[in-house]
Amino acid sequence: MRNIGIVCYPTFGGSGIVASELGKALSSKYAVHFIAYEKPVRFDNAQPNMFYHKVDVPTYPLFEYPPYELALTTTIVEIVERFKLDLIHVHYAIPHAYAAINARKILIKRGINLPVITTLHGTDITLIGKSPSVVSAVNYAIEESSCVTAVSESLRLDTLRYFNIKKNIQVIPNFICFKSTSFPARKNDTKILTHISNFRPVKRVLDVIEIFDNIQREIDSKLIMIGDGPDLDAAKSLVTLKGLTEKVSFLGKSNRIEEVLKLTDLFLLPSESESFGLVALEAMSFGVPVLTTASGGIAELVLDKKNGYVCKIADIQDMSVKSIKLLSDIATLTEMSLKAYETAKLYDVNKILPMYERCYMNLFN
Repeated sequence: MRNIGIVCYPTFGGSGIVASELGKALSSKYAVHFIAYEKPVRFDNAQPNMFYHKVDVPTYPLFEYPPYELALTTTIVEIVERFKLDLIHVHYAIPHAYAAINARKILIKRGINLPVITTLHGTDITLIGKSPSVVSAVNYAIEESSCVTAVSESLRLDTLRYFNIKKNIQVIPNFICFKSTSFPARKNDTKILTHISNFRPVKRVLDVIEIFDNIQREIDSKLIMIGDGPDLDAAKSLVTLKGLTEKVSFLGKSNRIEEVLKLTDLFLLPSESESFGLVALEAMSFGVPVLTTASGGIAELVLDKKNGYVCKIADIQDMSVKSIKLLSDIATLTEMSLKAYETAKLYDVNKILPMYERCYMNLFN
């Protein structure tokens, strides 16, 4: 095995970041070819074994919606043949797995048997995938994949619950490139709280504002919001309405994430659904405890009262009380921060990458 193809969304979302970081790690041994409509957000131009191939989507007045899936299928076929790819690893079931399966069928007609690995990340199963308009296509793509992985046990069980799946699904968690060499101690007089997301309704960013409003009444604190998305304007309006503009900063799609997390005392992620919570793991790698909800696989990462708090969805009062209590107790905050830091070490790329490599090799053995 020498040449690997990766198909992903080139966005700030967890699936795109994991796919990019996986490609980086693999590029030390293999040639890695990314296939997407834009260059992935963490694509590294400096890596000699990383290549990007753009999916060109045709436009024509007859098409009300551009046929991305057809263009992706065609591009996969072309790249596999041109660069002699040994396998294709797709992140997200719709439309990537479906397109890859169709590409494989075209390639079989040309004498090429292409293994397809599908990694399920969350909303492709728990939200989009359950829609009656795509459920049969998602089921087909998963069943026809050579190997299927999910980023958490919770997501694996959800997939089996929502779909008629007989194929084995292997749990391979998300990962980070653990960079810190020592536990980052903080002595902030003004406590820093942070939220990072795509500002979609499922992230409940208005709850973040409500929780912070309660916290700042009791504790000298500031809130940093990183990301962009459909609920951004509503979040800004709520901040203005509550008179918090001096205490809340919106940084948009920022590249200063590491810089911010090094300063952060508590990370807020009160989502309605989190199949893993990669951004929470990134926060924990800087020794930041996480306040989240019992909303999926993130409860496998954030352990209640150990490295953070796990609360009921939309229970703003409980989340506020626990945050205030934690930020007021330096000893407990330090202990919880250390446990978050130690937990993050377990998800370093060097521990998770071999799991993917074994998955690949098993297809050839």
